[in-house]
Amino acid sequence: MNEIEIVIENFNERRFVEHGTTLAEIVNQSKSRLMELTGGRPILGAMVNNRLQTLQYRIYNPRTVEFFDISHRQGKRLFQHSLGFMCYKAVKDTYPNARLYFDHSLLNGTYCRIEGVDADQATVRENVSRRMAQLEQQDLPFTSRLMLKEDALKIVPRDEMPETYRLLSNLKQLYIEMQFLDGTVHKIASRTVPSTGCLSGWSFEIFEDGYLLNMPEPEIKYRFDRADKLFNIFQEHHRWVKLLRIPTITDLNTVIQAGGSNRLVQVAEALHEKKYAEIAEMIHSHSDRVRMVLIAGPSSSGKTTSCRRLSVQLNVLGHDVKQISLDDYFVCRDRTPKLPNGEYDFESIDALDLPLLNEHLQRLFKGEEVKVPTFDFVKGNPYFSGKTLQLKPHDLLLIEGIHALNPKLTEQIADELKFKVYVSALTQVAIDDQNIIHSSDNRLMRRIVRDNSFRGWNACETLKRWDNVQAGERKHIFPYQENADVMFNSALFYEPALLKAYVEPLLKQVPENCKEYAEARRLLNFVEIIEPIDPKTIPPTSVMREFLGGSEDRSLLYSDGFHVAVMIEL
Repeated sequence: MNEIEIVIENFNERRFVEHGTTLAEIVNQSKSRLMELTGGRPILGAMVNNRLQTLQYRIYNPRTVEFFDISHRQGKRLFQHSLGFMCYKAVKDTYPNARLYFDHSLLNGTYCRIEGVDADQATVRENVSRRMAQLEQQDLPFTSRLMLKEDALKIVPRDEMPETYRLLSNLKQLYIEMQFLDGTVHKIASRTVPSTGCLSGWSFEIFEDGYLLNMPEPEIKYRFDRADKLFNIFQEHHRWVKLLRIPTITDLNTVIQAGGSNRLVQVAEALHEKKYAEIAEMIHSHSDRVRMVLIAGPSSSGKTTSCRRLSVQLNVLGHDVKQISLDDYFVCRDRTPKLPNGEYDFESIDALDLPLLNEHLQRLFKGEEVKVPTFDFVKGNPYFSGKTLQLKPHDLLLIEGIHALNPKLTEQIADELKFKVYVSALTQVAIDDQNIIHSSDNRLMRRIVRDNSFRGWNACETLKRWDNVQAGERKHIFPYQENADVMFNSALFYEPALLKAYVEPLLKQVPENCKEYAEARRLLNFVEIIEPIDPKTIPPTSVMREFLGGSEDRSLLYSDGFHVAVMIEL
């Protein structure tokens, strides 16, 4: 008997299996133990030598195997992409002449549109939901087949997925992996779960003129039922990409290949400047009451550059802008809250000295001078260096940080004194009809480049920290985003093409023995389909300079010093 040794990392167990054994067979052999680990949630796939594999994968050589469920980063993606495929099939089965478009993430799901249906939204929602439920109950297997590109193009329904067809046509690959579900063909940006029976807990709801395809077990407990402000920003950006005729990566590549990248950069940057000016005008129109501008946003959203450019626009309108750094209001290390694993929770709002901050704000708005603390991140204590701050009657105070929109941060300050801005990079250019570019992926690539340029971290180090970064965002930022008076989308249409030249070599350096190897490969597969643009065309005022370098004010690039110091300390 030809047996092969594998290591099942879930149990830290070495085991011998027969040559050609599938991962599904190993799952069945260890079903009770795996179900105990996952709390009864189904196994969706596995990391084999840190590569993402479906349960149909066969073992022919010694391997390390880590099975995962929906709680794993890769499990979420497999579930989401497979759910989108099941939704596509349900729409196709129910309305053969309809077209389904996935536009962007929203709340705990994905916003999509269905065109070409002569029925009201309620009827469409009911029929599509019913068909999806039937597909789930039938527990149909997802399958894949590696095939010649010319053969794959013959089976792609060009009239139903024209952008997918264009994307595949332009790929430089000889073979393409296609996915199938009960005879329906698809090309998605990830592998799939074993079968439709794994896709439970979803919902398909009406939202505005489209629908929300929601994931189960929402990670974010929002304090609101809708996300109208966020949705409107996505829609505005969607109108822009249609106006510029670059709704997909294929369109972006076409513009770049035709020599239109310089013009695209100019237009994108002009739209940004226009939005900064509009936000400054909104603040100015309320200057009879507003004394403080609060700016929040997730990691790598461009908050630092947004602060600078918004300040300039406010200067144009006659306002002097002063700034308080929340980094200087951290409590002593022995008062810092801790995570369940015993590590310091620097992302918690209770890591800040809220009483002192609110006392200083109250005194500043009375015109008093305050002694501002400086935090020593090496010693873990604040100290007073003699730095003072005082506001004149028409000065504006700007505060930027992840907790800026949390009412608890400035609860002792009257709401009428505040103007709240939410900044994020909400990508609207899509891969094709069925596959969006997740905004978190856009920010992750920004952060990989920035961490390498300014902190000396390699991509593996950034990827290791990304799950914790996102956990902090889900807890401390996203639940308060609709508290904003205005939202700013810092994503730029040309951004994927710009980041490609920087992030691609960094991702290629991630070694196979790094747990984040699969994530690096996933991002590489994405950037490989993009045409690069020359970074010399990017102006020094661009938000992208915050990540690439070359800003006109380099000192502002280091305002995230708290994170640098904390990571050095840890």
